[in-house]
Amino acid sequence: MSPASTGASIRVDAGPPVPSSEASEAAEAVVTTQVPGAVEVTEAAVAATEASDSRMTPGGPGYRRMSLALFLAGVATFALLYSTQALLPLISADLGVAAGEASWTVAAATGGLALFVLPMSALSERFGRRTVMTASLVVAVSVGMLVPFAPSIGALVALRAVQGAALAGLPASATAYLAEEVRPKALVTAIGLFVAGNSVGGMSGRVITGWVAQEWGWRTAVGVIGVVAVGCAVAFRLLLPAPKHFRAGSLRPRVLADTVRDHLSNPLLRRLYAIGALFMMVFGGVYTVIGYRLTEAPFSLPQGIIGSIFLVYLVGTVSASTSGRLVGRLGRRGALYTAAGTTAAGLLLSLAPSVPLVLLGLVLITAGFFAGHAVASSAVGRTATHGRAQASALYQSAYYIGSSVGSTVGALAFHSDGWAGTVGVGLLAVLGVVTITLLGTRAARREAVPA
Repeated sequence: MSPASTGASIRVDAGPPVPSSEASEAAEAVVTTQVPGAVEVTEAAVAATEASDSRMTPGGPGYRRMSLALFLAGVATFALLYSTQALLPLISADLGVAAGEASWTVAAATGGLALFVLPMSALSERFGRRTVMTASLVVAVSVGMLVPFAPSIGALVALRAVQGAALAGLPASATAYLAEEVRPKALVTAIGLFVAGNSVGGMSGRVITGWVAQEWGWRTAVGVIGVVAVGCAVAFRLLLPAPKHFRAGSLRPRVLADTVRDHLSNPLLRRLYAIGALFMMVFGGVYTVIGYRLTEAPFSLPQGIIGSIFLVYLVGTVSASTSGRLVGRLGRRGALYTAAGTTAAGLLLSLAPSVPLVLLGLVLITAGFFAGHAVASSAVGRTATHGRAQASALYQSAYYIGSSVGSTVGALAFHSDGWAGTVGVGLLAVLGVVTITLLGTRAARREAVPA
């Protein structure tokens, strides 16, 4: 049957859409052929187009290897990046520094990543995603083996900053790799699996360090994480399929500047960057300070038990990997509202002087954060039509700046006003997410109204 004979018009996923206006956001990256006088696209044409698409799809060749490889890359990234977070009380005691100073071992790593993610993304445009991700992991795990021997807080912070800068080659390159190698309909799910790896890495790093540190100290604990990351790095390189759709770009500063300017001029991308930063402010602040809170009265928990609290990251693994279904049911903005509301509920619940209620609060915070992050980061990959590594890099830069700010401000708020101060900072950040999403919703509705 010819394409014109069915008369049936259907919705077609056109891949990453051109975000020419707010209307593109309202369309949720899906277009319908309704131009008067044009031949309508039919199911047969769509089937032919999908059959000729050589990008990976769930169940297809290479998809499982790719998913496992990037899952392990996510594990290594978060395990290394936050390896000191659960150990801050021990670091404070060993090196004789306050919570605010110790928190810089986390903020320096995330800050280094935020500063270098854009240059590293430019290198990935020139030399390839897989090459840059591999080099980043090699340097990061090498520095990780030096961290246990840091003689002072200054040396420790410096090493952590270098480690964060090295890890900058992972997040943006991974997202760009997925945007190029995975079919658009599977992109949210694929990125959700990568983010799920982040959650497993963050969880396992904190749980392992908590129990190891309780017996042998924080230095041995971060050394163990370094060894785990080495294993993840080797498996990643062996499993990740060679890219088939990568096209080398230019390293010229002017080209990079033009690409960055294009992305920053897109109102949808600007909102997504701000949302990522605000979500991470909450997460960074809460998990930097929670160890201090649980070591104090009325809880007074030992380090091993505090490390086990981070098992709630498993909730993040589930919420990130199912974010695609959430978007399919509620739309992108509906999913963001849900994530923000879940996070806010968790913050309020964590104020209770009860371990079970604090734990439930952390579960909600973690679920909301990882869902919101997966939705926002995948929307960046779909929105950018060129320079995807730079678009993702800008998101990651904003995201980790949010982590650095949240870690530092959350620790300072805890020092001055206790846990209520940290929760207050988190609630302000959630309010920012809701406000930005609401403004996007209103702008999209205005664009959708015929003049």
